Amino acid sequence: MAGPAAPLAAFLVEDNALIREQLILTLEELVDLRVAAWADSEEDAARWLRQHPDGWELAVIDLFLREGSGLGVLAACRRRRPRQRAVVLTNYADPGIRGRCLAMGADAVFDKSTELEAFLGFCGAPAV
Repeated sequence: MAGPAAPLAAFLVEDNALIREQLILTLEELVDLRVAAWADSEEDAARWLRQHPDGWELAVIDLFLREGSGLGVLAACRRRRPRQRAVVLTNYADPGIRGRCLAMGADAVFDKSTELEAFLGFCGAPAV
């Protein structure tokens, strides 16, 4: 008989320390996941993704980072496995940004200010 499933491993890309800490607390409390690692720049995120190709199942990516852009992080996620999902969580989720992120391979795009409930629901849903 198999035991309970392990929590989902998440990789968080967010440069604002306060938002990052609140997201970690919220995600780990409300969704069955653990944040395996985080980065605050495009270069650090891309490096972690290269070094840990199997170390994550969900990448949560902000667009505006300390250095670089979340779009570069999305590009680094392009060759992910089917069970791995990349989601953009940003304050700038206008239609143009949403379209660009989805075209670059994001599985979903959410606005930090108005779509947190939908974001949490997405994070808790199984990968298809």
